Amino acid sequence: MDKFETDEKPIMKEGALSSSSLVSNGSVNFRGRIADKRTTGGWKASSFVIANELAERLAFFSIAVSLAAYLVLKMNQSLPTAATLMTNWSGSAFLLTIVGAFLADAYLGRFGTIIIFSCLYSIGMVMLTISSTMDSLRPPPCRVRPCVQPNAGQNAFLTGALALIALGTGGIKPCVSSFGADQYDEADEKEVKDKSGFFNWFFLAINMGAVLAVTVMAFIQDRLGYAWGFGIPTGMMIFSIVILATGMPFYRFKKPMGSPFTRFLQVVVASLRNHFRRVKVSHETELYEVKTKESDIHGAKKLFHTAQYRFFDKAAVITDPSPSDINTRNRWKLCTVTQVEEFKSLLRVLPVCATTIGLALSYSQVSTFFLTQAGLTDRNLGPHFTIPIGSVAIFTALDALIIIPIYQKWMVPLLRKFTGHERGLTSLQRIGVGLFLGIFSFVSAALVEKKRVDSFEEQHKMSVFWLFPQFFLIGSAEVFAYVGQLEFFYDEATDGTRSISSALFLSEFGIGSFLSTALVKIIVRSTGGQETGWLRNDLNKSRLDYFYWIVAGIDIVLFFVFLWIATRYKRRQNGSVADESMLELGGNINANEDRR
Repeated sequence: MDKFETDEKPIMKEGALSSSSLVSNGSVNFRGRIADKRTTGGWKASSFVIANELAERLAFFSIAVSLAAYLVLKMNQSLPTAATLMTNWSGSAFLLTIVGAFLADAYLGRFGTIIIFSCLYSIGMVMLTISSTMDSLRPPPCRVRPCVQPNAGQNAFLTGALALIALGTGGIKPCVSSFGADQYDEADEKEVKDKSGFFNWFFLAINMGAVLAVTVMAFIQDRLGYAWGFGIPTGMMIFSIVILATGMPFYRFKKPMGSPFTRFLQVVVASLRNHFRRVKVSHETELYEVKTKESDIHGAKKLFHTAQYRFFDKAAVITDPSPSDINTRNRWKLCTVTQVEEFKSLLRVLPVCATTIGLALSYSQVSTFFLTQAGLTDRNLGPHFTIPIGSVAIFTALDALIIIPIYQKWMVPLLRKFTGHERGLTSLQRIGVGLFLGIFSFVSAALVEKKRVDSFEEQHKMSVFWLFPQFFLIGSAEVFAYVGQLEFFYDEATDGTRSISSALFLSEFGIGSFLSTALVKIIVRSTGGQETGWLRNDLNKSRLDYFYWIVAGIDIVLFFVFLWIATRYKRRQNGSVADESMLELGGNINANEDRR
């Protein structure tokens, strides 16, 4: 929809609303009417979303930091097996974001999807808590090796609980950040600035949840056991649903726009159909678009034609100009320019998505090998207190609590003077900084692990604080890359693909987890197995530092590929695309548009 005029304030009847106070993007309030900026959206709405995310992330991270130890100590699994199951569970949770995103964009809307999948999530948490409290759902304690393995029923109950948690996480993750960003009108300059701040504070909430999980919850679990360690997060997950529901009167809702995957497939089919009919595309070729004010995709703005991926323009070529053919509206034969450009927008972000998977692979090591490494260090703080293993991950989360307020308050205004960019750094620049820091995290991890093993051989236990640099650097990498990706994938998405775009970014973490599992298996098998290879049950006899060097090498290669792609990326701007060099600091954008 076009932006409403704001220069004049017409005299309104009592009870009527000035058009300048209405949103320009067609969002509605909970009564189904066009949303009024004075009573909906902005910080008064997104604050509920941020609070919901904090509670949900506390629940998730409480499970994540304790699950590997629970599998080893209570379910009698070996360390490599537990690490593999942990990464597979985490990976599945992030890959299932595609399911949640599809349902949100096509049928349920983002709010409805969050509520439904949060309920499934809560059921899984309840089941996991029951598993930790009932002896019949666990194998007997391991006193003599080989340990008694869980039976089929015990495995099935635990797997069902973890599957529901993964499905719930996958369903809500691509929707929460997008739903929060939906509370800001892109045609309002003030709200656009606030939206950038929302992404930073949203990520801060994620890390606040992580800090509480690895400190308070890890301490409770260590002192009171897994029943409390899983039970309290279950209560927090249920509370997160209440928080989100409380904000309903203040939200702006965007109606679902039908299946984006169907529209994507229609573009591919129509393009191939015309290609085999030897249809050519040139600057003089007439492309089809509806004559209405809005696009043919209900609730979505029209998009300008762009010169990239011209092959798919064939889907919009009018091969038979007779009105009867056009009016059939058979999108499997003829697509609109907007529908083609929607598909192009997805294709445009795929290379960026592929090159940032390395950071997801790296981050998978935090909850597995990083924490296992920490368990073999001296974690004593004085004679009476020992840092719980799970709490060591606070090194990762604390830097976010420090960096984000500093970045938002002081660094953004400073960087803005040099770059001319409203956010200080472009989203691609932020991602690049994150990838760069991720490399040094694993360089540090490799060097420290070599020193730790040498100290063990000398009968000296290394202090856990030697691990601080690798945790801090991977946390800093996530601060820059994660927020940059949130901004990038939301901004580059079209009206009908916001959840899908967020899911595409989040699925990187799932793919990274599975790649980590594959990499571990390859290294174990190629270096002599779990008894003599680089990665053994006993890390003191392993060569974990070699594994870290391999991960660092992968990160270096992907970082340079990312630089090459980012300097050539053409970003969306007001429905068109423009060149954005990730390394350009002048803030100037060279337009390269082909509008029709």
